Amino acid sequence: MASKKVLVTGGAGFIGSAVIRHLIDDTDHSVVNVDKLTYAGNLESLNSVSDNPRYAFEQVDICNGVELKRVFAEYQPDVVMHLAAESHVDRSIDGPGEFIQTNIVGTYTLLEQARTYWIQLEGDKKASFRFHHISTDEVYGDLPHPEDDILSANPAVIPTEAEGSLAGKNLPLFTEKTAYAPSSPYSASKAGSDHLVRAWQRTYGLPTLVTNCSNNYGPYHFPEKLVPLMILNALEGKPLPVYGKGNQIRDWLYVEDHARALVLVATQGKVGETYNIGGHNEKQNIEVVKTICDILDELVPPQNVIPSEVEGSSNGAKPINSYQELVTYVSDRPGHDMRYAIDASKIQRELGWTPQETFESGIRKTVQWYLDNQAWCQHVQDGSYQRQRLGSKQ
Repeated sequence: MASKKVLVTGGAGFIGSAVIRHLIDDTDHSVVNVDKLTYAGNLESLNSVSDNPRYAFEQVDICNGVELKRVFAEYQPDVVMHLAAESHVDRSIDGPGEFIQTNIVGTYTLLEQARTYWIQLEGDKKASFRFHHISTDEVYGDLPHPEDDILSANPAVIPTEAEGSLAGKNLPLFTEKTAYAPSSPYSASKAGSDHLVRAWQRTYGLPTLVTNCSNNYGPYHFPEKLVPLMILNALEGKPLPVYGKGNQIRDWLYVEDHARALVLVATQGKVGETYNIGGHNEKQNIEVVKTICDILDELVPPQNVIPSEVEGSSNGAKPINSYQELVTYVSDRPGHDMRYAIDASKIQRELGWTPQETFESGIRKTVQWYLDNQAWCQHVQDGSYQRQRLGSKQ
């Protein structure tokens, strides 16, 4: 395959930086990284590739059409991979306006500048241009949970295709044809951006593709998200806050597996198609937390970890025997979806992608990475976020 110039929005973020590292390390493609550098964007995540001649960085807000026009004209990309987004559900509850602005207005602005650029292209460069929009499975709402009474009362809710198995029950999965039913301001804003991308393809002919992924985890993840939050809090003896009963189910996808899938779709996917990307790893949140604790117990036994801020603790608290002792159940998130699960058979069937990491191998790699990269963790927390709870406003 001929090398391409790939414009990646949000390339300093968690998934975006994984995509760029994959593009530079494992392909011949070149990259221009367009990122506003908000609280979750950190160029340290790209230190390993920042000096590569095939990499360039532009600090640009996707809502700034004038600057985007300049970037398109200067770099002449063959592919756009649009990952820039506000992505944390709890933050969207506290301040939904930023999500509307970035995820909807920003996507619209990017689509218009991409369309203006694409229209003036000629020949093979125009024919091969692609706009790949990266989205989330949260746009689909939630799925029946194995603890739902409705499953036993009404078996008809379970379809004959795309079934998952959890706790001995066959349960439906999200497919590319699942209707949208977003629950949070975040997922609603992403649903809106998905609709815009498909409309620009149908109305204007812009060659777009959409992917919807399950929960990502792995290196360079901002500490407000579940996995890094649990690791870092545990190491400091802080509470490990678990929403509700911790029985919310997610399909966990290792970020480097996701990055491979995204580049595959961007370069080989069929225009106008949607591809769901999942890790084949349905886990309850409490299972994830306990697995992290068990790995930490093994790698950094907590002989000298004294719990802080845990209910009932005092200055005379004794060291813990296991990090699981730090688990603290808190009130659930408003509108919390109970189960997500992806049917990723289409991308496997049509593009040959499957995840390389199991949850067990991926989570161990992730815990080890955070143990080895404490300096990155300190630098990415800029002072405005100190792992406090977000999204509890009613």
